[in-house]
Amino acid sequence: MASRRDFLTGTAALAGAALTLNPVAYAAADDRKLKVGLIGCGGRGTGAAEQALNADSNVELTALGDLFGEKAQACLKRLQNSELVGKKVKVTPESIFTGFDCYQKVTDACDVVLLCSPPGFRPKQIEYAVAAGKHMFVEKPIATDSAGVRSVLASCKKAQEKKLAVVSGLCWRYHFGTRETVKRIQDGGVGQIVALQSQYNAGELWHVKRDPAWSDMEYQIRNWLYFVWLSGDHINEQAIHSLDKIAWILKDQYPVKAYGMGGRQKRTGPEFGHIFDHHSVVYEWANGVRCFFTCRQQTGTFTETNDYVFGSEGNANWGKKTITGKNNWTYKGQGPDDMYQNEHNEFFQSIRAGNPINNGEYMCHSTLMAIMGRMATYSGKIITWDQAMNADVDLFPKKLEFGPYPVPPVAVPGVTQAY
Repeated sequence: MASRRDFLTGTAALAGAALTLNPVAYAAADDRKLKVGLIGCGGRGTGAAEQALNADSNVELTALGDLFGEKAQACLKRLQNSELVGKKVKVTPESIFTGFDCYQKVTDACDVVLLCSPPGFRPKQIEYAVAAGKHMFVEKPIATDSAGVRSVLASCKKAQEKKLAVVSGLCWRYHFGTRETVKRIQDGGVGQIVALQSQYNAGELWHVKRDPAWSDMEYQIRNWLYFVWLSGDHINEQAIHSLDKIAWILKDQYPVKAYGMGGRQKRTGPEFGHIFDHHSVVYEWANGVRCFFTCRQQTGTFTETNDYVFGSEGNANWGKKTITGKNNWTYKGQGPDDMYQNEHNEFFQSIRAGNPINNGEYMCHSTLMAIMGRMATYSGKIITWDQAMNADVDLFPKKLEFGPYPVPPVAVPGVTQAY
C-alpha cells in the first residue's frame, strides 16, 4: 500500500486541533489585504465565498468564474445583498469570467482561490493554482478517477513545498463536536475498535430539465451529479463525508480492499445519467477491521446519515456524540459550531500566521476510498487499495467543448470493468 506518511508532516495536528480563536483576533504575521476569487458559482460556491469573506477582516472578493454567466451573476447578486459580507464584494463586470478557461483568469486575479466547480474539473484547477502560487479552499471530492487523485496528490506536495494553504471541504473535520468525539474514540473510549457501520442514506437531489438548445456537453455539466466523469457518482460526491469520518476515526489508515453491490432501482430514467442510486460496500483494513457502508439517494425511503463504532469496551454513536460502555460519555459542547465557517476561519488564520494548513493527503485518500467503493460496486469485483490508486483510468474528456458527448452505459456488475 502506498505510504500516507511521506508528506504533510505536522499538518494533520494543526487541522485536527480545535482552534477557537475569533477569526479576526489573531496576531497577524501577514496583514495585507487578501483578494479572494471564486470558481464555481453554484449554491455551495456562493456559500463558501460568504464564509471566506466572513473569516477575515482584511479580505475582499475580486473575481468570479463559472462556465455559465447567469450563475456568476446570481452569485454576485446574492453576495452583494448579504448584510454580513456585502461591503467586501469588489467584483466588477471585467472580473467576471466565463468559459472553460475561467478558472485560469480567476486564479490569476486573486491571492486565495475557492475551488467549488464540479469535481471532475478539480485536478486541473488545483494544478494551475499551485503553479500560480495561490492558497486554496478545495471542495470535496477532489477527483472522480484514479488519475485525478494521483494528480492532486502531486499538486498538494508541491503546495506544501511552496507553503501554500490547502483546506478541504470535508467539513466534519472542522466541527468541534465531531473532533471531540473522534478524539475520545482514538484515545481508547471504546477500547479496541472491532467494526464500524456507516450510512449516508438520503433522498433524491435536483435535476435541470434539458433545454433543446443545449448540447450533450452542456446538459451533462448543468446536471453534473449524474455523470461519473463530473461527480464520480454519489458515493464519491456526497457520501465521501461519511467515508472520510471513518478513515479519520481510524487515524487516517485506509482500507486494503473493498467489495460490494449496487445499482439503479428507482432513479432509472435517462435524465439521471448513468450513476447508481444505491451502493453497499464492505471496506476491510489490514488488521481485519471492517466497515459496513451503505449510501442511497431514493426519495420516500428511510433516511439516515450516521456512523457507529463498535469496540471491545463500548460503542460510539457519531450522530448523538456519545460513547456507551466502560467509558460513558456525551458531548456537552455549547455555543455555535458552524463547521462551514470554522474551516474558513482556520484557513485564513493559518495563512496570516505563516503556518498554512495542508489537508491534501487525507482529502485525496478519502476521495480514493470513495472511488474504490464505486469500482467495487460497478464491477462486482474485490478492489484493492493499490488497484484503485494505480488504475489506468482517466475519465476527463480529451477535449472540452460544447457538442456531442455520449453517455456511457449503466454499469453491470460482473460485466463492467472496474473504473
